[in-house]
Amino acid sequence: MELDIGITSLNLGLVLAGLIVGFVVGLTGMGGGALMTPILILFFNIDPLAAVSSDLVVSLLMKPVGAAVHIRRRTVNYSLVRWLMIGSVPAAFAGVLILKALGNDENVQNAVKLALGVALLLSVGTMLVKAMISLRQYYRDRDLGILGTSGNTLFGITVRPLPTLIIGVVGGVVVGMTSVGSGSLIIVGLLLLYPTLKAGDLVGTDLVQAVPLVGAAALGHILFGDFQAGTTASLLVGAIPGVYLGARVSSRGQGGIIRRALVLVLLASGLKLVGASEVQVVAALAAFLLLGPGLWALVRNTEGLRRRPHAVEGVPWWRLVWAAGTGVPPRYQRRGRPVPLEPAADEWDSQRSAADPL
Repeated sequence: MELDIGITSLNLGLVLAGLIVGFVVGLTGMGGGALMTPILILFFNIDPLAAVSSDLVVSLLMKPVGAAVHIRRRTVNYSLVRWLMIGSVPAAFAGVLILKALGNDENVQNAVKLALGVALLLSVGTMLVKAMISLRQYYRDRDLGILGTSGNTLFGITVRPLPTLIIGVVGGVVVGMTSVGSGSLIIVGLLLLYPTLKAGDLVGTDLVQAVPLVGAAALGHILFGDFQAGTTASLLVGAIPGVYLGARVSSRGQGGIIRRALVLVLLASGLKLVGASEVQVVAALAAFLLLGPGLWALVRNTEGLRRRPHAVEGVPWWRLVWAAGTGVPPRYQRRGRPVPLEPAADEWDSQRSAADPL
């Protein structure tokens, strides 16, 4: 359905899509390119190159919202930002040039779809790896008594320029070609390289470096003719208020279930884009839903596979699985009285748990 506003016409379906994606980004800090681009391709039949271009321009206007918050809170490591930018900004523009050099025929469109699907599946994998590393780091720091007031390690980091630059280059090329990776791939690369980096600094650093990165990729797509003003305008009308609302809710609500839903959406979109059939996608999602909560409950129970599984007094195993699957810790009760939980379970907050970083 189109709405004529004089300068251009708005597609109300795209406005709704922008609102949903913006809300998820504001709530969880993840999922911009990984959600927006496949939605445009799969549900609105927009050409992959145009979808990537529109998503990058929308992201360029959404990212500074989160970045400004972290700059104000001083949770940005500017040394890391500098080295990431040196690699990612020219690499993002180069990713666009690689696409244009390949041409714009059907084979290239299919290649972009395949690359996007692979990037989405990599995002799922890196999100899970990030969660595992964060969990192990949390318990290791807790055992050593070096946790700060927010559950973050107290130690600083020593910047490693060359590996950081390489992360920027790889992330930049992927973002330039698919619009995916400015959050999920780069943030996991930083976590692998700097496991003691504070969680807040990790997200803040990634958001700040993502602004010029996404800007370079968006500029490349605009210059080479993939940009569609009408599509982008419709997405922005929904995305900007969506980010604001998501950020407001994130300060009060539990984002765990949203992050888990995001993993499912990324998995389904990635499989579909790489050519999986509907039966294969449904089977993969069913397996993830059936096995995922139990496996994550085991990971949490063993403190990131650092110790043997152990029973929690008064807490049935199915409640542990439920908590792992939803991200919301149930208030365990026994004979009407609260049951003491593990230290990690007591430290869950309303937005993000240090002991359950998924």
